[in-house]
Amino acid sequence: MEIPMIDFGELRGENRNKTMSLLHAACENWGFFQARISAFSLYCESNLGLAMLTEEMTGHGLTFLQIENHGVDKSLMEKVKSLVKSHYEQNLKANFYESEIASQLVTGRNSKTDWETTFFISHQPNSNITEIPSLSKDLCTALEEYIAQLIMLAEQLSELMCENLGLDKDHIKKSFSGERGPSMGTKVAIYPQCPQPEQVRGLREHTDAGGIILLLQDDQVPGLEFLKDGKWVQIPPSKNNTIFINTGDQVEILSNGRYKSALHRVMAERNGSRLSIATFYNPASDAVISPAPKLLYPNQFTFGDYLKLYATTKFLEKEPRFETLKKMAGTVA
Repeated sequence: MEIPMIDFGELRGENRNKTMSLLHAACENWGFFQARISAFSLYCESNLGLAMLTEEMTGHGLTFLQIENHGVDKSLMEKVKSLVKSHYEQNLKANFYESEIASQLVTGRNSKTDWETTFFISHQPNSNITEIPSLSKDLCTALEEYIAQLIMLAEQLSELMCENLGLDKDHIKKSFSGERGPSMGTKVAIYPQCPQPEQVRGLREHTDAGGIILLLQDDQVPGLEFLKDGKWVQIPPSKNNTIFINTGDQVEILSNGRYKSALHRVMAERNGSRLSIATFYNPASDAVISPAPKLLYPNQFTFGDYLKLYATTKFLEKEPRFETLKKMAGTVA
């Protein structure tokens, strides 16, 4: 089963109507697709074509996409991936296979364990990259250069979402800002080759807690799956350094349910280790989140309070989590 590929560049030419029909069919029948933006990038002067597409996608329940020609230096992306893989081989691999997670696979006691090795880098408001053990200077430098470009991409995407929601273009950024602006961080993960993948998940089913997630993933090893119409759909490895994007719980709440956070998981793989570099454009922990007044979602809470609840419910369905927040805010009798 082949996931539809939509060429955004065709939206400005004579094939626009045909392309829009293909887009409509992909959104109506699939709810997601791969997007080839061949005629312009996110950094071009006019974003009208992409903004129109974003609105069309949302109207049919699309919550994630892949983009090419995104304005992020592809040679830098290749360098980051190569250096992360080297870091795993030199500093993480042996320890992982000697860990309790790996030993539980043998005994069959790992149904609530994720088959992954990770580290998390905070970028905004404070960076912790120099505090992470064993990161080479080259990797730190490459990651910082990559993230600087990705922050611009995330903010531009947030502006496009606001435009299509009928909000001021900086509404998401302002909503995500505490005293020191939005939060930005990256989860670097390797899902190691697994001898018994049927016994464990790479990462169990969940939605993402935050805002806009930008994923640079492996170009060879699969594993990522999203739930669509009650069925799990395999997302193929990203070729040509496309960036895979999905929206988190805070965007669903801020948009009053217009944009969805999608349930997804990572399957363990027998035939290789999968790389995942997921960067999160999130609210600050002290940002007060509520639906945009124009969109009328009924509750307010701090992101810090949300994370406390999320920590105990991450692998459960998100809807009861939202209902709990409503009750906490006194919006449900």
